Amino acid sequence: MAIVMPVFLLLLLALVEFGMMFFATLTMQYAVREGARYAVTGQSNLDPAASAQQRTAAVIEKMRDSSIGMYAKVAPVISVNGTSYEAGSYSNTMFGAAGTIVVLQLDCSWTVATPLISAFFTDGKYRFTVAATMRNEDFE
Repeated sequence: MAIVMPVFLLLLLALVEFGMMFFATLTMQYAVREGARYAVTGQSNLDPAASAQQRTAAVIEKMRDSSIGMYAKVAPVISVNGTSYEAGSYSNTMFGAAGTIVVLQLDCSWTVATPLISAFFTDGKYRFTVAATMRNEDFE
């Protein structure tokens, strides 16, 4: 029992970790799809700043709400139509005008906690990308 139990527990933790990685991937795919669906409407009513609402902040808030807490855990880098934006460098025109195609992409990383499988990932991080492509509605 003393020899088999540690190996069994490591394998069990590795399975749980893989499950969490796949859960994070699917959750962020849902969040980016919901963010893109919101972005194409041209609205900005979800921005927490009540006075000067920004479309970009509203889209990010929609993705954050749809990710059930995973957004902060995976620390995504947002790319729109191939242009990468760091946090704080967002522009209100990054999602384009009415009728244009929007490709919203999130590059995410999940820190692997299980020592058994962290050696298989660069820097102990599982990196994944999720994206959604939609055409802006005629919102102007």
